[in-house]
Order: sequence, then structure tokens, then C-alpha cells
Amino acid sequence: MMRITLVSGSNRANAASTNLLKYMQGLLEPQNITVTLIDLAQLPLPLFTPDNWDFHPNAKHMLDTFAESDGIVLATPEYHGSLSGVLKNALDYVNPTLIAGKPVLSVSSAGGPLGVSSLTHLQTIVRNLHGINCSEWISVGFGTQAFDADGVLADEEVRTRVSDVLESFVQLTRTLGTTNLAAFK
Repeated sequence: MMRITLVSGSNRANAASTNLLKYMQGLLEPQNITVTLIDLAQLPLPLFTPDNWDFHPNAKHMLDTFAESDGIVLATPEYHGSLSGVLKNALDYVNPTLIAGKPVLSVSSAGGPLGVSSLTHLQTIVRNLHGINCSEWISVGFGTQAFDADGVLADEEVRTRVSDVLESFVQLTRTLGTTNLAAFK
């Protein structure tokens, strides 16, 4: 069974990026995919320091989840043209061996039209962790990030975009999982 970890890099209550991941979780689980949502607002991490390798239990939980995942989705609000400090801090804990060769989908939410700067910064971090960036990404901007009472994206075009990108990501995860298994036989 495929395992995908979703990481919400916001510590804001009712964050659009967190709501988007919850929506994506609802699309993935009916496909018989095990989904773990790590909401950094609910799982706070102390500031990373390379002087202390005895990690906080929340950090250990996140790292264990990454190790068990076949694919990872990282979501961030766009702050000042980059990813959130909360997500950057979480990624500072990650040893490249936990992400190397795994597909990673980058997702952003922005107060303006799109959060492209945060996505490019996030993809640079993924490359440095030796992850495989999905060729697609998702950015929802102001006015397109509204959810109805059931947690469904209100904008039909954004729903279609999210569904299409998620399908591409799942296919990439399946392909890389099959390739990785075949390499060890």
C-alpha cells in the first residue's frame, strides 16, 4: 500500500495551506493510499540546532513518518516571497536519506494571485535533500482558496487543477516505487 505524508507548514489557525492538504487527503484516501497529515500548528517543533541531535519527540515523529513514506507533499503559505519559517525549520531537521529518491509535491497558498516564489524555494530545498520534485505544483491565491462547509474547494478550476496534479503525483510515486523495488531484486 502506498504511503504519502502531507506536511502543513503553517502555524496559523484555519490556514488555507492546511485546508488544501485536508482536501487532498480526502482525494487520496479513497484510492487506498495511507495518508499521514503532519500539521506543524498541532505538532510544533523547537528551533533546529545542529548542536543537539537528541531531537524532540515531535521531530522524531515527523522524521519517522518521512522514513516510512513513499511520497511527500509539502505545503506552505507564501511569506515575503518565500516559504514559512515553520516549514523551513521542520525541513532543517531532515537528513537527505529520508527524502532521497522520493517524489515531493510542492504546494503554496498566497495572499496575492499565486505563491510561485515559495514554490521555487521549496523545490530548491527538495533538490538539496535529494528528493525528486514533481513536475507539477499547486498554488492557490487570494480568492481561489475558499472552502465550503464540507471542506471542498469552492473554485471548480482549482478543484480540477488539484485533482490533476495529485493524479500526476500519485502516478510518479507509483512509478518510482516500482522502479526502486525493481532495482533491489
